[in-house]
Amino acid sequence: MTGGDNLTQNNDLSQQSELLVHDTIPTFQYNKIIDMTLPWIYDHFAFLIPVPDETANINAVVKPFQWPVWLGLGLSIACVIAVLNLIQRYLEYRSGFEMNFKTSNKTQPENLANDNQLRFKKWQIGKQYLYVFGNLLSQGGLCPSKRLPYRLVAGVWTLAAFFFVQSYTSTLFTYVVKPINHPLINSIYDVLENKDINLIIRETGFINTLLMTNNLTGLFATLRKKLDSIPNSRCVSLPECISPIQAGSRNVYIDANVYLKDVIRNDFKKTGTCNLQLAKEGFIGTMSSLVLPKNSPYTQTISQGVLEIQQIGLVDFWDTWFRPMPPQCNGKPQSGHKKKKTSPLSLKNLTGAFLVLLVGLSLSLLAYLCEKIISIREQHGSRTRRNLKQCRNNLIEVPSKTTEEELLKAM
Repeated sequence: MTGGDNLTQNNDLSQQSELLVHDTIPTFQYNKIIDMTLPWIYDHFAFLIPVPDETANINAVVKPFQWPVWLGLGLSIACVIAVLNLIQRYLEYRSGFEMNFKTSNKTQPENLANDNQLRFKKWQIGKQYLYVFGNLLSQGGLCPSKRLPYRLVAGVWTLAAFFFVQSYTSTLFTYVVKPINHPLINSIYDVLENKDINLIIRETGFINTLLMTNNLTGLFATLRKKLDSIPNSRCVSLPECISPIQAGSRNVYIDANVYLKDVIRNDFKKTGTCNLQLAKEGFIGTMSSLVLPKNSPYTQTISQGVLEIQQIGLVDFWDTWFRPMPPQCNGKPQSGHKKKKTSPLSLKNLTGAFLVLLVGLSLSLLAYLCEKIISIREQHGSRTRRNLKQCRNNLIEVPSKTTEEELLKAM
């Protein structure tokens, strides 16, 4: 029986016996017809949920930093590249590099000199990009300039990149090996906020009796509305309540914590695996008392004995002795000197890393295809120009040859 049984049944049993060892929840209504000892069990109601399946750890490479850090890092990269470019151009302008470069290439055609100058500038800017990203990726790189202002900015960026890389890599390992099986819910608020979560309660349980009260407000009123809106949200027997709690389902069952531990233990004995677990946070506290007939002479004596048992911790010891939880299902470390088996990293742990690699390879392939298309287009254009130039030369040479032949005949 449970604490939700009616008063008449408890009264009949108390009249037939001197002591009722029963999880009776003390209430004012019960106290009118029976004697109740001090509570001998203090527990709470909990949520029974299925053990979630593992999910791909896609965003593990992003989690080490919050989005403001990523935003600041991107702005820092852009600013450092811009500052390095400005310093390089200013130093070149001040030293008269452009004038010397033009003077030394006067013998070259004007177009060729301009092309060489443009390629040189692009090469310098490319070296700055490589230097900034190379330091950020711990690849290093040669500083493009030996001038002191340039090297000061480059040194500051090297120091900042070192801190970024060390803080990222040290935190990344934690997120890679972190369990990726997120529970269905953590508290009662998840049940109320998510419409796809189906809550199941027992009709004869205390929670259903509590929610049937007409003057409920706040959280309990919202919970009752949710239960009324879900079909088959109330079950009769414990097996009927437990059967919908399966892997992949969105069902949650609420009951006393000790009863749910019994369910987890029995399921583990049958299947050999932990298919069920308790939510992180409980719901409401509860306590159970022993029942005696009204005005029983043993009430005071038994209450004193319950206090002594609670004081020396026998109740908790009995609970762990007679109702031991499997170490695999209660989240506590196993006793003894057995070495814990460490499982190697799976593909789901490194999904984020492979995703980054796939994006990089895709961008590289896209850049290669773009360069190939541009190269083919340029080759086709140069071939067309070459053919046109050759045609013009042929048109010029043909009349000249004809004129020479006529002059020879005339002579």
